[in-house]
Amino acid sequence: IAMEEGNETLTTDFILLGLFPKLKYVNVLIYVIILIYIAAVTGNFILLLLIWMDLRLHTPMYFLLSQLSVVDLALISSTVPKMAINFFSGKKNITRLDCGTQLFFFFTLGGAECILLTLMAYDRYVAVCNPLRYAIIMNQEVCLKMAIMSWVGGVFASTTHTSYTMNLPICGSREIHHFFCEMPAIMKISCKNTSTYELLVFVMGIGFILIPFGLIMSSYILIFLTVLHMKSPQGRNKALATCSSHLTVVSFYLGPCVFMYMTPGSSHTPDQEQAVSVFCTILTPMLNPLIYSLRNKDVVGALQKVLGKHLVFKQN
Repeated sequence: IAMEEGNETLTTDFILLGLFPKLKYVNVLIYVIILIYIAAVTGNFILLLLIWMDLRLHTPMYFLLSQLSVVDLALISSTVPKMAINFFSGKKNITRLDCGTQLFFFFTLGGAECILLTLMAYDRYVAVCNPLRYAIIMNQEVCLKMAIMSWVGGVFASTTHTSYTMNLPICGSREIHHFFCEMPAIMKISCKNTSTYELLVFVMGIGFILIPFGLIMSSYILIFLTVLHMKSPQGRNKALATCSSHLTVVSFYLGPCVFMYMTPGSSHTPDQEQAVSVFCTILTPMLNPLIYSLRNKDVVGALQKVLGKHLVFKQN
């Protein structure tokens, strides 16, 4: 049902054109993404299970890491299932409510991840630069407040973006050149001049992307200066191992965010935006548990311990 109100078209649904609609063998890509989704869900679930089961992992660092896994699980689940359902059913529509809900969760989880990555860098700073006071500074209450702050910050950013984006007037075609409801893609089909809002997006990007990146870099400069003065090679290697995992995740996540939200929307093609979104919302949630597991002896040890118990149980 469509109604005309001035130049604005009001309908009940948007049309998601899907992942790279001009790509010849897009079905192969969809199957690959579904495999990545299964791997991401499995990897993050195993990491959460290990952190819960192994008492050695009941530390502030792993508590924050468990929050990151929850964010990654929810982030990839907010986009991939709907994309797969639309592809296999042949339908491309998404209701306005579902679109707004998808947009809200995307920004909530994205904002929470930015804040969490910053707090994880602070945790590493305290652990390396102030180890004697680590247990006092990073106590259980502080960790809980950090987790709450991440989620509240994400909800705040998301509420602002979602309320504005979903109230944009749409003229003519309601086809969203994306595989999910993304803000830049919706802004491109609006008949309203969004240049003022793009400036607000840039300002909020400073708060949620550039400032966190600056704080993370500041933490690691102080960490590396401390590591250089360490006399124990074993302690130096352990500190660098945990920090390198986190820095890799930061670069994978914040780098694409700068391209998407800190540069003018007119400078991006729909395919470029989709490629960045695939990396941020699909590949990163799969890579995070692998990066933290393969480069972390504590996690590998916990996995071996659980597998060892399982094998012993089966033999008995």
